[in-house]
Amino acid sequence: MRKLFPVLLISLFLAGTAFALGRPFDPAAFESLRQKGGPVLVAIHADWCPTCKAQERALGGLLETPEFKGIHLFLVDFDTQQEIMRGFKAKVQGTLILFRGGDEAGRSVGETTPEGIAALLRKGARP
Repeated sequence: MRKLFPVLLISLFLAGTAFALGRPFDPAAFESLRQKGGPVLVAIHADWCPTCKAQERALGGLLETPEFKGIHLFLVDFDTQQEIMRGFKAKVQGTLILFRGGDEAGRSVGETTPEGIAALLRKGARP
């Protein structure tokens, strides 16, 4: 157990890194940012989802880079916010939806590689 404890602590720390950068979905805050025209990423997330965990790890590294630093991240809880999901026409957890200039700029379902997620984020990054 002693050998396992440090590994468990590190795992717990890393697991929350990316989505600690985001915030729970708030319709008013989302609409305000959307109207300002900046990039906004909506992640349909479930704590129990392995795809979501992989996305979380990838996003944690990407959103800290200068290229993607200005992207705002909102989390929609797959288990408790079904009505919001329907509003985004999202059916499954692991869906990433990027908005730019008030409109949807791109969408990805189940993408977990940093390269694939970066390609989506570039659709919203400033030229």
